[in-house]
Parts: sequence; C-alpha cells; structure tokens
Amino acid sequence: MINTQDIFSLSSNDAFNSLALDVFKFQFNNNPVYRSFCDLLYKHPSDISRIEDIPFLPIQFFKSHKVLSSNDPIEATFSSSGTTGCITSKHFVTDLNLYQDSFRKGFKAFYGNIEDYVILALLPSYLERQGSSLIYMVNDMISQSKHTESGFYLDNISELREQLITLDSEGQKVLLIGVSFALLDLVETYQFDLNNTIIMETGGMKGRRKELVRAELHSILKQGFGVSTIHSEYGMTELLSQAYSKGNGKFECPNWMRILTRDPEDALALQTPQKTGGINVIDLANINSCSFIATQDLGRVAKDGTFEIIGRFDSSDIRGCNLLVL
Repeated sequence: MINTQDIFSLSSNDAFNSLALDVFKFQFNNNPVYRSFCDLLYKHPSDISRIEDIPFLPIQFFKSHKVLSSNDPIEATFSSSGTTGCITSKHFVTDLNLYQDSFRKGFKAFYGNIEDYVILALLPSYLERQGSSLIYMVNDMISQSKHTESGFYLDNISELREQLITLDSEGQKVLLIGVSFALLDLVETYQFDLNNTIIMETGGMKGRRKELVRAELHSILKQGFGVSTIHSEYGMTELLSQAYSKGNGKFECPNWMRILTRDPEDALALQTPQKTGGINVIDLANINSCSFIATQDLGRVAKDGTFEIIGRFDSSDIRGCNLLVL
C-alpha cells in the first residue's frame, strides 16, 4: 500500500523515480483497466525498472472506462467540458483530501501562502456546468484566501473591473484566474494598468473564439492588463495536480509530477528532451485512478524539466496507438 503523504514529501529525482515505480506496481495490481492495457502491451512490473518503460494510458480511456485503482466510495466525479453530444471524460475521485493536498501544496510551492492573495475568478464556461475540477479548486482557493473580496465573476465584469482597479491601487496582491476567452472579452471592454495583480490564464476558448497561439494570446493580454507577464495553469480533469508558468509559456511541475514526450508517430516511443512530441504526464497524486497518462497535447520538454505546450493533435485519436479500446 502506498502512503499518500510520501507523494508530497518527495525531494529528489531518485525518490520520485522509486515512488513512481511503486505506484506503477500498485496500479497494475489494482486498476483493471490499466492492467488490461499493460497486458495488451505485454508489460509487467517485472519488466519495468525505470519510469521511461512504464506504459502511459491514453487519456481517451477516461471517456469510455471507469479508471479506478481503489475500491473506496467515490466522493466526487469530475467531468471535462465538451460540445453538445460529445462524450466527456470522467475522473472518479475517491479521496478529495488528496486532491486538496495536491493543489494547495502545488500553489504554495510556486506562489506562497494563498492567504496573501485576493482571488478573483473569471471562469464563466466552467461555472455554467456541473463537475468542474477547476471550479472545485478555485472555490477552495477563494475560501482559503480569507479575503472577503475574493469570489467568482460571470457576467458582472464591470464589478470585476472596479475590484481589480481598487485592490491593485491599494497594493493588495491579487490573483485573477480566468479562461482565455473571458480574459480577452474583459480587455476588449476595459483597459488596465496593473502593478500588484497576477493574471493567470487556464487556456481554452471553449468554442467561443478562434484559438490563438499562446504567444499571441499573451501579447494581447499583457497589453490589455498593463502587465509584463501572463501566468498560466496547466491542468485537466484527468489529473489531480497542476503545473504553472510564470511567463513565456514555460511550465514547472510540483515535485510529484513529471512531463515526458512521446514520438507523434509512435505512441510507445519516448523522446529525448527538446523534441516536440505528445505530452505524457506522471501525476503521482492520481494514485487512486491512473498516474501515467498520454494526453492529446503536443509540447516540448527542456533539459531542466520545464516544458511548453505547443498545441494539440489534429485528430481525436492519438496517432500511432491501436490499443485505444479494450
């Protein structure tokens, strides 16, 4: 059995690698979906001695299967956003405290105490539906911040403008976290000159606008908010951890999360750093579902472990893997 507190006390690559191998063995033995996938690849724990050899489950399985490594009762079901008629991913969470530990400790590692910030959330597409893991996280951040000004904004952007200007001028540290299209809507309506506010985009136009490359999006937002950098959060329904970028699109992971890339034409072949490929995520906080996920994002990992997201695969399936359906 894995001690979940060991996940958040990792302090070296060796410790991460050792625990990742232990988690792989645990999930191989306790996750029927992942076990079947590994069996199809003829991968067994006895064959795996390094994290690069661990099979990564295609993220589509969260749409078609119940990906669980635990028999404990399900405390929450997080679902992805999707267009009408689209099958959404579902992440069945058996331990919400584990999720809270992950996002609280992750935020603190990069930004310090949440109590120091007023949290303003501009996440209309997420607020308008049920089951968003991002809303769960930000709602907790708002309650943890202990500032009465913290809160969500939907259509009341004039009120948001007044709060931003007032708080920033008072020298209060502010975190404005928003989905990309809503932040663009805000700066097209109002112009700002902020000095004490972090602007953090969570990505995604959600069908509301034409997709922009990150550099273009950040350029517009920097000019509109009057800030020198735009921060970013990288997370998804299928994960319990987040990576953060403090500018220039370079993301860093908390100590219990790692990014690898795979060959875009061969889903089972991992790449060396600095090559563009499919993003594979190791999220050890996903102990009760699956910690080894092949996403549909394209990106590049630097030698120091930081990474950037370049785009997504064009097709709905990950190319080079014919084992998507069990």
